[in-house]
Amino acid sequence: MAAAATMAAAARELVLRAGASDMEEEEGPLEGGPGLQEPLQLGELDITSDEFILDEVDVHIQANLEDELVKEALKTGVDLRHYSKQVELELQQIEQKSIRDYIQESENIASLHNQITACDAVLERMEQMLGAFQSDLSSISSEIRTLQEQSGAMNIRLRNRQAVRGKLGELVDGLVVPSALVTAILEAPVTEPRFLEQLQELDAKAAAVREQEARGTAACADVRGVLDRLRIKAVTKIREFILQKIYSFRKPMTNYQIPQTALLKYRFFYQFLLGNERATAKEIRDEYVETLSKIYLSYYRSYLGRLMKVQYEEVAEKDDLMGVEDTAKKGFFSKPSLRSRNTIFTLGTRGSVISPTELEAPILVPHTAQRGEQRYPFEALFRSQHYALLDNSCREYLFICEFFVVSGSAAHDLFHAVMGRTLNMTLKHLESYLTDCYDAIAVFLCIHIVLRFRNIAAKRDVPALDRYWEQVLTLLWPRFELILEMNVQSVRSTDPQRLGGLDTRPHYITRRYAEFSSALVSINQTIPNERTMQLLGQLQVEVENFVLRVAAEFSSRKEQLVFLINNYDMMLGVLMERAADDSKEVESFQQLLNARTQEFIEELLSPPFGGLVAFVKEAEALIERGQAERLRGEEARVTQLIRGFGSSWKSSVESLSQDVMRSFTNFKNGTSIIQGALTQLIQLYHRFHRVLSQPQLRALPARAELINIHHLMVELKKHKPNF
Repeated sequence: MAAAATMAAAARELVLRAGASDMEEEEGPLEGGPGLQEPLQLGELDITSDEFILDEVDVHIQANLEDELVKEALKTGVDLRHYSKQVELELQQIEQKSIRDYIQESENIASLHNQITACDAVLERMEQMLGAFQSDLSSISSEIRTLQEQSGAMNIRLRNRQAVRGKLGELVDGLVVPSALVTAILEAPVTEPRFLEQLQELDAKAAAVREQEARGTAACADVRGVLDRLRIKAVTKIREFILQKIYSFRKPMTNYQIPQTALLKYRFFYQFLLGNERATAKEIRDEYVETLSKIYLSYYRSYLGRLMKVQYEEVAEKDDLMGVEDTAKKGFFSKPSLRSRNTIFTLGTRGSVISPTELEAPILVPHTAQRGEQRYPFEALFRSQHYALLDNSCREYLFICEFFVVSGSAAHDLFHAVMGRTLNMTLKHLESYLTDCYDAIAVFLCIHIVLRFRNIAAKRDVPALDRYWEQVLTLLWPRFELILEMNVQSVRSTDPQRLGGLDTRPHYITRRYAEFSSALVSINQTIPNERTMQLLGQLQVEVENFVLRVAAEFSSRKEQLVFLINNYDMMLGVLMERAADDSKEVESFQQLLNARTQEFIEELLSPPFGGLVAFVKEAEALIERGQAERLRGEEARVTQLIRGFGSSWKSSVESLSQDVMRSFTNFKNGTSIIQGALTQLIQLYHRFHRVLSQPQLRALPARAELINIHHLMVELKKHKPNF
């Protein structure tokens, strides 16, 4: 059946493609079957009509001829009209058969229709039910919103009640006095931990009651009496405990630092008194200040008195100045008569007192030193005294700040209330000692000790001693400057004619200056001070003038130069041991030494080789001015110089070397001078050779007697001393 339908459709398509686009279709019964189409009528088609477009017909025909079915039909020779009718008949038969099938199933179709109608009714009822549900849900949503609003209002009321309950709970907890608190305050010793815990609780409750009373809370009246009685009991017990600790400081041979440390564990006691009973707090503070100030004063007065007993017995006096003649007594630099005699102008090992290890070393114990017969310079005693003062002051300041809950100016005032009498006593003792002190090195070391202790106090964050350090420096600096000025004046006023016999060796005054200046320069390098350098500059000028005045007492220039070189060399050597190589003093004396050494070498070469030196200088001047022809008249003089040098230079050099080594105490310096003299002699003879090479003297017969310059250098090396 499906194949027939397909063939019928194909036949119809073939007819249509053949050009029957204007064929009319009519409905009518075919073999009793309705709705079947009649065969196409092509007989009335007028192909000669002007409306018919042949070109389009050709296009349709050509397109239909290319169809596969048409091609197949043309190949088999089928008549399309008959074939089309056959197809139409088959289609009508199929249609009638389908109608019969529908008629047979009409009952089922009717039943299906009834079922569909019933379903529509059910769906309509469902729609009505859903509509009712939707209206119900709308009313439920409004109820839910109402419930949410009610729930929010109830939540706010709940939070408010909880907040009120919390506030009331805090208020009640702050006002209620538990039995454990009462028992601990009344019965527990103050040293037990539970007493401290309950005391903190009592302090918190008292503060809370005061706060609520300020707000007008009536319930505070119910607990005020209980809290006042507990507060009075706690204050009484705390007062007795702290005063007992303070009174224990007064016992002889008591280490007060131990009860101080114990008090720090109960520093809240004083805080409680400060907040609840200020009168008692002031009483305790005043008692502490009175007790500790007396203890410190007694301790330091006793320690200072014992400490001064182990000082060197021989100290500098007002006559022990740099420019004082060394005739009335033994020299300053002679070996001291006592085993541990203090030095005046030399530093020695005294500078170690400001080294980091010695600066914070344990303090001196006077009775131990006395048993061992040990003696110390003043700066060592000063260091020990002030290190004890620094250590105790730092500990005391920190204790005051922590225990008495003070800071800033209040801590500063309280510290000076405790330590003020001790500090004033120390200042008066120092002022009294400095009145008769003439040891500039000791004073200068004390200055640097103070500067270092001040830095240590700053690192420990203890500013309370700043004013004391300034007062100490105010005493030390003027005395140091006065002693320096006295030494400067003593050198300035020294009369060389009163110093006894003259000697070209280093003078004892210049040796004093060298030791003294190197000591101060080495100390000052650690913490430079411009005022010190200015004073040392003044002293240096006076010493240089003194050396020149003494040198002027010698009759010959050679002796003057030997004296100057020996003194400059000695001072330079001592300075270079302690001072930096680029220091002002070292550079100054180095220049003076070089200048006088050069002058001495020229003075040394003048007697044996003076004629040679004079001729070389004159000849070089003539050559430079272009007057070399005048050298022709000097042939006899040149001949005499050549022969004289050749015959005497060895003995002259030998005599020169011996003279130098006898004149200078420093063999190294003497060796340097000999080397300089020989070098200058070689240069002089080389210049003499160059003068003789001029055309005016080139033909001189005596030139054959000239010593070869290299031979001369080899021979002179034999006279070079080795030390």
